[in-house]
Amino acid sequence: MKICMYLKYYNPPSALLASGSKEGVELGGTKSIISIDLCHNFYTESMIYTEMSWGVFYRDIEGLEDQIDTFTTKEYDSIREDPEALANTIIKSIQNIMLNNRVFYGIGDFEVDAFMNQNTVIPGLTLERDLINKLMEAHKKNRDEEQFPKLIITDQDMTYINITLQGTNKYKIQLKGETFRDIASNLKKARGSSTGIVVSSNKSANFFMMNDTIVFKEEEIPEFYIDQDCITVIESGMQRELLFPISWFRFDLGISSLETLELWNQINENTNLKKVLSEYDKYISDLIENIK
Repeated sequence: MKICMYLKYYNPPSALLASGSKEGVELGGTKSIISIDLCHNFYTESMIYTEMSWGVFYRDIEGLEDQIDTFTTKEYDSIREDPEALANTIIKSIQNIMLNNRVFYGIGDFEVDAFMNQNTVIPGLTLERDLINKLMEAHKKNRDEEQFPKLIITDQDMTYINITLQGTNKYKIQLKGETFRDIASNLKKARGSSTGIVVSSNKSANFFMMNDTIVFKEEEIPEFYIDQDCITVIESGMQRELLFPISWFRFDLGISSLETLELWNQINENTNLKKVLSEYDKYISDLIENIK
């Protein structure tokens, strides 16, 4: 497998590009279906929802300069409460994945709260108040000085950003394997989720994996942990103005990640969905058996 310094994230969700200024800040979240290719580049196959707003700070009111006064919707598109649309979107996503010789990676959640919330907002992650405060301070400084990097790149009509995956257990989300067969095999067995913080540098969005519940065997039982090494790197990078906190993330891995969707119990008996899932299972089996 080709090893690159940076991975690419094609058609990245809006939450990964969020920024702010003295006047306001981007807030919201996205949930999407993600696939990967042989080099482990990420692709947004479809959006389950995008809810992004611009929050304007109070002006000329002492003590409220960092409080949101008004919200304006920037992007809103959601199928998470529409069973038929959700099923059709999953079907089209899986068909596109097979057509382009990629693999279903999982469901990606990105939440942007400008780190103004004293509690983490991504399910499955709990961090110390001291770190949250440092993220809040760094985000405010970056807003005031408008330091957020412009990461989006367009190449042959495709947009992408460079990304890195960081963490002691990053092999669980950047799956081990010398061949596409290895990657597909590991992803087929993967269960669980990882959570963390997206912190940008001048060249890439860096996914710092703080904890995970990912297992590759049925009998494995994950242990809770917080990656302290990641925290040290993030704090040092923010202090040196080399890293800029952007959002929270959560990856639910594998085709089983569809079961985490709120409407899964309403769509899992959909005839067309069951058919395409069966086709995908055969596609993966052929991939594992035939590709070296």
